[in-house]
Amino acid sequence: MADFDVYQLPEEHRAIREAVREVCAARVAPHAAAADANSEFPKASYDALRASDFHAPHIPVEYGGAGADALATAIVIEEVARVCASSSLIPAVNKLGTLPLLLAGSEELKRKYLTPVASGDAMFSYCLSEPEAGSDAVSMKTRAVRDGDFWVLNGAKRWITNAGVSEYYTVFAVTDPTARSRGISAFVVEKGDEGVSFGAPEKKLGIKGSPTREVYFDNVRIPLDRMIGEEGTGFATAMRTLDHTRVTIAAQAVGIAQGALDHAAAYVQERKQFGKAISEFQGIQFMLADMAMKLTAAREMTYVAAAKSERGDADLTFFGAAAKCFASDAAMEITTDAVQLLGGYGYTVDFPLERMMRDAKITQIYEGTNQVQRIVMARQLLKD
Repeated sequence: MADFDVYQLPEEHRAIREAVREVCAARVAPHAAAADANSEFPKASYDALRASDFHAPHIPVEYGGAGADALATAIVIEEVARVCASSSLIPAVNKLGTLPLLLAGSEELKRKYLTPVASGDAMFSYCLSEPEAGSDAVSMKTRAVRDGDFWVLNGAKRWITNAGVSEYYTVFAVTDPTARSRGISAFVVEKGDEGVSFGAPEKKLGIKGSPTREVYFDNVRIPLDRMIGEEGTGFATAMRTLDHTRVTIAAQAVGIAQGALDHAAAYVQERKQFGKAISEFQGIQFMLADMAMKLTAAREMTYVAAAKSERGDADLTFFGAAAKCFASDAAMEITTDAVQLLGGYGYTVDFPLERMMRDAKITQIYEGTNQVQRIVMARQLLKD
């Protein structure tokens, strides 16, 4: 099925799409069903993405990365999600975890931690949410207390994507309990730091090939130079990060929706009832048209938001929230309709549609629920 772009992407971005699609067809798609069925991290898919430099394409060249811009990174995530949403969280979460360093970290921190991620020797996760602080992140309880040349961290983070697999973690903790959002700071924590441990993997509806676990900090001593930015700037860094990375969730949603539409369009042309392919029935055609229309709009919003992310435009907050919200809502609708078009087959694991439908749901929830995205958009409108 055509991608329905209303403008022509630059040649370099089209080449990236073709290269990622080729890798995914040969070396990622074959592992998608097993990763879902077994709830196992798709190591073979990671190796394939790493070998092709698609595991963390956003990392700048000076740190050993591919130096992909925000649009190219979105295209990589989109194409991986088209065949395996769990695997698309490899480049997506590597960007989420490392972006605070790129935005606010010292040069020493960047060189120490971005280089191994760029080479594929480590992954990076993002620790913001807590058991009692989800949408209300300012209410986090994880504390960091200064002790000489160290910060001592205590607390727990919940819903951490790729926890236990990632080697490094951006962790947000309260350093001044009296200052609300201005009392939160950001740190780099290593998996091997004494006092770091993980909960059991969550049993989830979808993205089962990407482990989600709690991360615990029990008197974890962090050297002073592992703070990201200045003390008290962590919450601002967290929000700036999400402005950019909501674009990656929009891209993931677009990829899932494209994969579902591809399978549905192929199926309805092969399936025959009443003596002809069901694609000849107007009701089926209308469903496909609506699916493609929503997908087209979602992709264009995502690419515009990616361009604004690359430029650091002042209105990125609105566009990032809008793209994430619209694309994820569209992905849920499109995957649901794709299951319907396959009838009983869509409800079975013989086809990937039921997996795509389950995977799509999380895009409406993480990195800020779509209800929160609407609040973000409204505040930007009223402020302006």
